[in-house]
Amino acid sequence: MKKLYYTSFFYAILGLIAGVAYREITKMNDFEGNTILVALHTHILVLGFFFFIIALILAKLFNIHEAKSFNAWYIVYNIGLLITIGTMATRGMLQINGTDISFLPHIAGLGHATVGAGIIWLLILLGKRIKS
Repeated sequence: MKKLYYTSFFYAILGLIAGVAYREITKMNDFEGNTILVALHTHILVLGFFFFIIALILAKLFNIHEAKSFNAWYIVYNIGLLITIGTMATRGMLQINGTDISFLPHIAGLGHATVGAGIIWLLILLGKRIKS
């Protein structure tokens, strides 16, 4: 369960840094247009911080962390989230500089799909723990 707490803590810090970074980077570059960085802060806080706080509560109540595939789920979900965050941050910085890479949204989509699969996987783990 400590792993869930520390992961939540990590994403809380990262999300707060992303919010400050968005504001400061756009201000330093006199950027007033649209950039994907505006959504990065929220993605990290909701899919990282809040999600792992909820997972921690579920672990305390239903012992989901004792399921056989919990560690595999944890790795897959975090990889998906880090892919999403990384591509969003990269694309946002490129947008501020006036450039973009056309395949980055597809990689971010892959990260989002992996996160979505991780959410479903967690629900399956929870369902099995509720039955037992």
